[in-house]
Amino acid sequence: MFLPTTLAEVKAIGWDHLDVILVSGDSYIDSPFIGIAVIGKVLVNAGYKVGVIAQPDTQSPVDITRLGEPTLFWGVSGGSIDSMVANYTALKKKRRSDDYTPGGVNNRRPDRAVIVYANLIRRFFKNTCPIVLGGIEASLRRVAHYDFWSDRIRGSILFDAKADYLLYGMAESSVLALAAALQNGENPLELPGLCYIAREKREGYLEIGAFEDVCQDKLAFIDMFHIFYRNNDPLNARGLCQRHGDRYLVQNPPRDVSTPGGPGPGLRYGFRTRPASLLRGPG
Repeated sequence: MFLPTTLAEVKAIGWDHLDVILVSGDSYIDSPFIGIAVIGKVLVNAGYKVGVIAQPDTQSPVDITRLGEPTLFWGVSGGSIDSMVANYTALKKKRRSDDYTPGGVNNRRPDRAVIVYANLIRRFFKNTCPIVLGGIEASLRRVAHYDFWSDRIRGSILFDAKADYLLYGMAESSVLALAAALQNGENPLELPGLCYIAREKREGYLEIGAFEDVCQDKLAFIDMFHIFYRNNDPLNARGLCQRHGDRYLVQNPPRDVSTPGGPGPGLRYGFRTRPASLLRGPG
């Protein structure tokens, strides 16, 4: 089945609500090579009702509100490519084309799409269910990082997006664990592969260089990144904390992604081939 993108499609498959709504900077391409499609099919395969809002108009509530509000969480991704890489060349010139937009015209993906989409949700859904960031744009920006486009150090994307959680890496297992925790009313803060914001640093976790410190000292940034880099292996990684002002970015150790052999995701999760002319954009 194709994941529904309109209320008419939701009703056509017999659903009366959605548990999860995934918002993406790409058009909806039903392929095992597309992260949003994979995450959506993994959730549907586990019994959750999932819809997709692809490349929503950021100047209007029409797209972001068309599926209503999910019962468990919003999943936000910039798409298969970091939105700044998708929108600009290495010389910082605007790209005219986008392979993940209908017609190939680069006119639907905003700069810093993850932040824009998360704030768009907050704008039209006050006190909504958790907003969860994922995908390459969120994963690569989960701690303080150098931003080529603005030529400065930026803080964790969780703070700018005002989101609740961030799932990093290959998150098929993590998203199922998070969905189950939220559905059962359990605290998800112990889940591997999860980042969140806290008022205090977490006991037993490594504290890496504070955002304010690494902004001022290049050597402090290098030391911070080395610790971050050395704690990405699920076999021996420790949890990390990074102070941003009076709060902390908390990164739980990564989830073990090793899985037994079996059919590829296309067979396991029911992907079907879709002509390129039928890519689902904002409509």
